[in-house]
Amino acid sequence: MSAVLKAVQNSNTAFSQIPIIDLKNISDPHPDVQQALAKQIRDACINVGFFYVKNHGISEQVIAFALESMTTYFALPLEEKMELDHTKTQNFKGYNAILSSNNDPNGSGDMHEGFEFGWEVLDDAPGVPDARRSDDGAMTGANVWPDVPGFRESLLRYYHAAVCLGKNLFPLFARALDLSPDFFDDKTRNSAALMRVLHYPPQTGPVDERVIGIGAHTDFECFTILWQQFGIQALQVLNTRGEWIDAPPIPGTLVINLGDQFARWTNDVFKSTVHRAANRSGARRYSIPLFFGTDYNVLLEPIASCVSAERPPRYEVVTAGDYVKRRLEATYGYQSP
Repeated sequence: MSAVLKAVQNSNTAFSQIPIIDLKNISDPHPDVQQALAKQIRDACINVGFFYVKNHGISEQVIAFALESMTTYFALPLEEKMELDHTKTQNFKGYNAILSSNNDPNGSGDMHEGFEFGWEVLDDAPGVPDARRSDDGAMTGANVWPDVPGFRESLLRYYHAAVCLGKNLFPLFARALDLSPDFFDDKTRNSAALMRVLHYPPQTGPVDERVIGIGAHTDFECFTILWQQFGIQALQVLNTRGEWIDAPPIPGTLVINLGDQFARWTNDVFKSTVHRAANRSGARRYSIPLFFGTDYNVLLEPIASCVSAERPPRYEVVTAGDYVKRRLEATYGYQSP
């Protein structure tokens, strides 16, 4: 049995806390340093499916500019935001209004509005290639942008910083699975890295209503990098005892949660954990998730170290892009062209 599956056997999945992992040494090439980080990530991925990261490399100024721009945008009149409604595009990009999505099939809609976009070169972003496809497959095509000064620039600056973080995490995930650090390199050359900026209006009433900020769900891609506004508790994670565990915003950290692509790839060794958000704070809440997936045509075949006679493959093999496309269509309740 592989070391990964032995770690699964020894895991304690009824977690009550979400670990914090310090990435200050993520660029240290020494194998012992990388292996120590990978072990922390392995434990978090097997036991929880969620973890915080600190010293993640994204500056507070970049985050502050993004927050200022999205706050300005969401304050616009609805009819102005609806000019870029996502149903007018062929790639799910643009604006989605309050209650236009429904992540929980048992719910009646998600009490948030959002704006979604993908890869686009920002000319003054350091280290950004001169040209690259925006996304692959169902998400291919140009972004759409509102006429809000600084909106595109500030959000793309944060986007590229978060993509850089995601690229730096993949080698650690590979080590955590006893794979070569470059295992994911050829599978994430044109990753469908999609970002959404979200606004949750305040809600009152019981948390178990059929309409909350975002209903109970798992994410679709490999992992999500989430910035959430400090001072407002909304995010909750479901453990194996069926208990909702708060994932409060912690200053200087981001939340990393695994998605379904990793769960399928690892034969459920890595957990894609159910989560939800309910904004009962009485104030407006803002968050920014970056959904980091693989190239569209990558097959989500179970990794050898995650399969055994006692743990046979659990999923049909599909391409990463087709899986995400189906999930997006279900969430928004329509078939893309």
